[in-house]
Amino acid sequence: MKWLRRLGYLVLALAVIGAGAYFWLVVDASGPSDGEYAIDMAEVRQLAASMPGDKAQEIRVERISAFKMPRTAMIAGDGWGEVDVPVYSYQVAFVDKEIVIDTAIDGVAAIAQKDPNFDGAAYARMQAAMIKASSIVITHEHPDHIGGLVAHPALSMVLGHTQLTQEQVNHPEKMFGLKFPEGALANYKPLSYDRVHAIAPGVVVIKAAGHTPGSQLVFVQLANGKEILFLGDVAWRHENVDRVLTRARLVSWWFLGEDRDAVLHQLAALKTLQETEPALVVVPGHDIDKMGEILQSGALVSGFK
Repeated sequence: MKWLRRLGYLVLALAVIGAGAYFWLVVDASGPSDGEYAIDMAEVRQLAASMPGDKAQEIRVERISAFKMPRTAMIAGDGWGEVDVPVYSYQVAFVDKEIVIDTAIDGVAAIAQKDPNFDGAAYARMQAAMIKASSIVITHEHPDHIGGLVAHPALSMVLGHTQLTQEQVNHPEKMFGLKFPEGALANYKPLSYDRVHAIAPGVVVIKAAGHTPGSQLVFVQLANGKEILFLGDVAWRHENVDRVLTRARLVSWWFLGEDRDAVLHQLAALKTLQETEPALVVVPGHDIDKMGEILQSGALVSGFK
């Protein structure tokens, strides 16, 4: 019977190791909650006011598609229940121009795959808005944010007013197989800046490398004084900021290859910012519940024009 006892000990040891690995990779949300990352709102507002011209009148949003994901993938330790993950694009509307923030997914691929959550009409409005936009800004280089740009039928035209950053251009591997056509970026001059940069009256981009090397926040101050901060995927849901919790390690490291510690530093800074700037409207990357609240408040309006 000794071999049975030894086998039992081995099974028990493997179970303990497996449980520990599961807890660490899927459940555990610990990590550094503070660090050197900070957002100087005085500096950001000064830059927002530094460019001549009228600020934007409103910001419009289109929901292009959606998928589902376990909650623990979005917030470590939150269980395996599924949550809707919408994919958005935004249009910052001035009196005489528009800026598009994020371009959602590759619509050509979505149609080919018969994606039931893909909104073809919304995608068409976004693609039309990209042509007439004065500028296109991408929060980061993942396919659900840059896909509509890569697949645009008039890519050479829209690239002329697209402000991809140097980091976004330098890391095509973060596009997870999505590729610009051969030679499309051959003569492209990316945006290079240190920490913060104004791109239009009231509009400032803020570096936030971590989720990807090219991740950035986008701050918009409207003509009426309302301020909105687009987080990209630093936070998929508003709870990431509220609780200073990010994705499970399995998702952060295995699937995304992100700098999880950097993201936690950014979430801690955003939590502090939320407490010191309660009027600031913070827009997470994929939060259907928070988006409903924001639309109801009127800070964003539904539908591109």
